[in-house]
Order: sequence, then C-alpha cells, then structure tokens
Amino acid sequence: MDSAGQGVAAQTPAVEGLTEAEEEELRAELAKVEEEIVTLRQVLAAKERHCAELKRKLGLSALEGLKQNLSRSWHDVQVSNAYKKTQETLSQAGQKTSAALSTVGSAISRKLGDMRNSATFKSFEDRVGNIKSKVVGGRENGTENLPSPTGSGAKPLPDHTPF
Repeated sequence: MDSAGQGVAAQTPAVEGLTEAEEEELRAELAKVEEEIVTLRQVLAAKERHCAELKRKLGLSALEGLKQNLSRSWHDVQVSNAYKKTQETLSQAGQKTSAALSTVGSAISRKLGDMRNSATFKSFEDRVGNIKSKVVGGRENGTENLPSPTGSGAKPLPDHTPF
C-alpha cells in the first residue's frame, strides 16, 4: 500500500459493520485501483504523444483535426431528426411563401393591366403621345426649337430653363 492509502487509513475511523480484515482488503483494493489509474494516465499520455508525432509526420495540423471534427459534427446534425423536421418545415414554408408571392404578383399585374385599359389612363397616354409627337416631330422637321408655350413660334425658349 502507498503512503496516501496509509494516510487515509490513519485518518478514517473504521466503518461500522466492517471487520478489520474487510477494511484492510478494501484499502488494498483501493490502492490497487489508484495505481491502475496512474498507470492508465501515463499510458494515455504516451499514446497522445505518439498520436501527435504521427500527425506531425503526416502533415496533419490541429486545424485539420478541427476541420474534420466540425465536418463530422455537421454531418451528425444533418442526420438528426430535429434537423430533418426543421428542414422540412422551412421547405414547406418557403413553398407557401413562393406561392403567395406569385399570387400577389399576378394580382398586381392584373390590376396594372386593368388600369392601363381604363379611360383615364388612355386619355393620359394620348396626351403624352401628342406631346411626344410635337417634340419629336419638330426635331424631325429640322427645327431644334420647341413650340412656344404662348403659341407664337417666333420666340424660342430661353437656354437657362430649369428643366
């Protein structure tokens, strides 16, 4: 038995219900298990050093190990039931949203078409067309001057107009 085991024996009074022989046997077993733990820690440390050396020789870095761990973890998340359910729910929500936006777009398009066919819009369109033909028509005829707002064609518009 090591000195730590004897120290524990000296500090702890005998447990009731145990004979001295049973207590001694348990203390011996405890000492043996503690020695095994120390040995296993030493073996583990040696294996970790050997592993690090092999990784170094293979050119694997800590970053590569982290990358592999993250990749493995991401794969584990993707195959989980919670992820699959969430993905399915979001997919359905996306499809419903897409359908709703398509319906809204169709409705807006239809309303704009209705508006374009309205009498008010046709009247506005005719006026814009008349103004355009006057502006473009005047240029096509070789005159660069716009018709005067007063109706007399003798005075061109001043060059400093704001528009």
